[in-house]
Amino acid sequence: MRMLEATGLRKTFVLHLQGGVRLPVLDRVDCALQAGRCLVLAGPSGAGKSTLMRALYGSYRVDGGAIRVRHQGAFVDLAAGDPRLVLDVRRETLGYVSQFLRVIPRVSALQIVAEAARGPDARAKAEALLLRLNIPRRLHELPPATFSGGEQQRVNLARGFIGGHPILLLDEPTASLDVENRDAVIELILEAKARGAALAGIFHDGAVREAVADSVLTVSPAERDACNERVGAIG
Repeated sequence: MRMLEATGLRKTFVLHLQGGVRLPVLDRVDCALQAGRCLVLAGPSGAGKSTLMRALYGSYRVDGGAIRVRHQGAFVDLAAGDPRLVLDVRRETLGYVSQFLRVIPRVSALQIVAEAARGPDARAKAEALLLRLNIPRRLHELPPATFSGGEQQRVNLARGFIGGHPILLLDEPTASLDVENRDAVIELILEAKARGAALAGIFHDGAVREAVADSVLTVSPAERDACNERVGAIG
């Protein structure tokens, strides 16, 4: 089942502090996410992978194209939707793990993760997931601002996975993790696929890509080769 389909996405950044220079990043990009499968975004640094991810999540407004998400049994277009629709889709349907943890100061790691959970046992679920990602109990009541980069990313991952969203976007989720924690994330991704979630991810670690990818979309820099988006199956 198709859960998300993006067609003809275009995005140009205008550098107002540099005389209005226009920097094209996405030019007529198409992609689709299927239930139970993971699409990996590939391409050189600066090609627009993270921009595409943020556009799919509604953080960036695109200049053209459609982003149709299966939400509450019907497709809605995030590219044309108002902020209330975007927030509603994020609450119920569309999860996101960014490269960096951004949270309110002095809020504990356990509370940050529990707030993203669903159901009355949110704190118990949050505690179990933090432990699974090797965040010890002694850190659960501390604010993540005091944590290392890898610990912060694992809190970020716990918050992203705990909601059980039907669609999950992962922007370099294993970039600052050691092998043990990287393998724990691979397990979470495979479990999400097994329950029918549709995923898209950026992974610079080849072992992670090989473990989770069902297809690959190669994003090319818009200014060099705007139309060179290629999709290829793996395995």
